[in-house]
Amino acid sequence: MSYTNPDPDPDRTPGLEPGGGVPPGETPPAESSLPEAGPREVHNPPKGWAKAPLTLILALVVLVAIGFLAYALALIF
Repeated sequence: MSYTNPDPDPDRTPGLEPGGGVPPGETPPAESSLPEAGPREVHNPPKGWAKAPLTLILALVVLVAIGFLAYALALIF
């Protein structure tokens, strides 16, 4: 694993005062990104619903729909 310093080199960056300050009216140098920042992904599970929870939710929806239908039929007859 190699490390590169993400900060600009003050000796070679134009517009910097001694000590690294930026004079008024000058745009500060941009930061570089950190290529090694963040966690390494060793396991990336697939996204989406599993079959068992989706089946249980659909079964619950069907049971509620049957309950409403039975209640509506009981009111009519």
